Amino acid sequence: MNTKSVKTSELPSYLASWSLPWVIFTLLVFAGLIKLSLWQFERSAEKQQRLSNIAVLSQQQALDLNVVLTDTNINAGSINDIPVALAGTFNNQYKFLLDNQTHKGKLGYRVLQVFHDIRSKKSVLVNLGWVQGSIDRSFIPTLSDIKNTKNILGNIRIIEQGIVLTEEQLSIDNWPQRIQQINIDKISRLINIKLLPFVVFLDKKEDIGYIKNWQPIVMPPEKHTGYAVQWLTLAIAWLSLMIWASFKTYRSQIDSKK
Repeated sequence: MNTKSVKTSELPSYLASWSLPWVIFTLLVFAGLIKLSLWQFERSAEKQQRLSNIAVLSQQQALDLNVVLTDTNINAGSINDIPVALAGTFNNQYKFLLDNQTHKGKLGYRVLQVFHDIRSKKSVLVNLGWVQGSIDRSFIPTLSDIKNTKNILGNIRIIEQGIVLTEEQLSIDNWPQRIQQINIDKISRLINIKLLPFVVFLDKKEDIGYIKNWQPIVMPPEKHTGYAVQWLTLAIAWLSLMIWASFKTYRSQIDSKK
């Protein structure tokens, strides 16, 4: 045969030449790539929805923390990104440095401190901003105490847990405490203070704290969409490659029998 494609009459024998393990392997890889693509599309939609919510919330007046915690209508939905007002004092004994945070190409930390809210009688971690670090791991930046009762504004942020390869060991004897990620349950146990299950990011207009360079969304929706298209393209390319490889094998077998 000199034809370059499989004839209709040859299709049954061509399909019969496929081995079951090869088909299963091909479909598993294809399905995995499609799943990754769909996940990135979902993340893009979630990020776009969150940006829309943030735009709406930015026009609203900050709610008292006690109202946020007791209003059933708020608690029935997501409290993420809600502007909030707190009144109380900072706990200057317990300060945390979130490691591996950069600003304008410089390595540093985000400073987190426990805040005791008077009206709700609850304690919460407050992100005070970024401070510069050093490649010398023994160097710990100097952090000033925040004294007296403060009225502060910020936004609630639900912290997503990242992947940690090794279990982080915290010590009650080392302050400020350097941490690799914000694990509120672990921090609560360490300091023996029940913390609310979120972090308040200090409003950028507040004069206390450090460099407030945060963005509510680190990776924009467009980037997730780009990744989704890449995974989809890889899935199509993989399936096309495997079909082409199986066809070449089939034609070689046919030609060898002539």
